[in-house]
Amino acid sequence: MSLEAQLNTDLKTAMKAHDKLTLNVVRMMKAALTNEKIKQGHDLTPDEELTVVSRELKQRKESLDEFQKGNRDDLVAGVKAEIAIVEKYAPKQLSADEITKIVTDSIAKVGATGMGDFGKVMGAVMPQVKGKADGSLVNQTVKAQLNK
Repeated sequence: MSLEAQLNTDLKTAMKAHDKLTLNVVRMMKAALTNEKIKQGHDLTPDEELTVVSRELKQRKESLDEFQKGNRDDLVAGVKAEIAIVEKYAPKQLSADEITKIVTDSIAKVGATGMGDFGKVMGAVMPQVKGKADGSLVNQTVKAQLNK
């Protein structure tokens, strides 16, 4: 089932259940997909859909960080609930050990010797973990492995 079809199904379910939070999040996801579809000028590939889901998830996580820094506990719970809903549409995230293994393999593959090769390593790693790992976590892991 495509992401769009899944969102339509979940939209109907949320409407019937009078689940306003899920309804709003699903509508935002559908709008983001539609906007991306218009921007690209064609139906989205699964990879492009994944990019949109990742972007939506990242935006909510950044909002959560800002609300926590600003001591806005009234908004934190709502954003956490939104993140939980959006995560249903994202692929399973890789563990830190899995990311470390991918980074280590990529370092060996590109022949990286130090921080000067950071860009090469990131270029090799990111396509493998696209949508399955947080970019900042990958960045930290690459730096840690190159500094060994």
